[in-house]
Amino acid sequence: MYNIGMEKLHTPVLLSEVLASLSPKLKESYLDLTAGYGGHAEAILGVTLNYKDSVLVDRDEFAASFLKQKFPQNISIINENFYSVVLQLIECGKTFDIILADFGVSSPQLDMEDRGFSYKNDGPLDMRMDRRKSFTASDIVNKWSERDLADIFVKYGEEKPGRAKMLAREIVTNRPIANTKALADIIVSKSRFSHVHPATRIFQAIRIVVNDELTEIEKTLPLIPKLLNRNGRAGFITFHSLEDRLVKDYFKEATSHGEESELTVLNKKPIVADQHELVINPRARSAKLRVVVRN
Repeated sequence: MYNIGMEKLHTPVLLSEVLASLSPKLKESYLDLTAGYGGHAEAILGVTLNYKDSVLVDRDEFAASFLKQKFPQNISIINENFYSVVLQLIECGKTFDIILADFGVSSPQLDMEDRGFSYKNDGPLDMRMDRRKSFTASDIVNKWSERDLADIFVKYGEEKPGRAKMLAREIVTNRPIANTKALADIIVSKSRFSHVHPATRIFQAIRIVVNDELTEIEKTLPLIPKLLNRNGRAGFITFHSLEDRLVKDYFKEATSHGEESELTVLNKKPIVADQHELVINPRARSAKLRVVVRN
């Protein structure tokens, strides 16, 4: 059901920067690979007014349902992971003037306790963006070996190896772990005070694995030129160094062929939130926007 309160809870990050960088124009087509609750899409489509040639994608069924009620116009809304949709669109020969992907977890996902994304709320160990999938955070926390847990804490949580091993051992020792609060409490009990919550990296690592996030980004990026019209723009918003490195490295490779390069980078340094936005939306503090244009 369309929930106005939900809309207010989710503030799109870097909105003015996205509009300035992607520079939407009347009648241009738009592909949003992670449309979420439609904040960026509403602003861009408000300029282009081209609903019939635009596509909004989100694998979260709550977001997709919300979008269908938020945008009653003749627009395509697809409830699937964006890599699958990109393959389908390429096969159909679709191209766009503007492409946007915001790789962050949405505020409603974090704030809904039963989704299990947040260490601040007491919810089930779930963390699925697509709840049609059976694999959950509980499978990782309660079934994976100590070594495998330590490996993902280092690889996807960027924890130091010694701390990763220690936390993995504590998790295995305290099984079964029933919910997010119990997991967070175990991590906090073995942590020193920090301005960043000690469970942040562990929850990030588990979430990335549950949703296969980095693999999806890595497979999708090389396909972007196939979806862009000439002079089309593509923007990518990342929230941690693992995502940003994938985008940055792809941009470097895709623009390394001189005049034969398919893309040109519009901003050599990532665009970040200004102080005004950080006051309004603290979750924007780690957001980085990188933009390319199709030659």
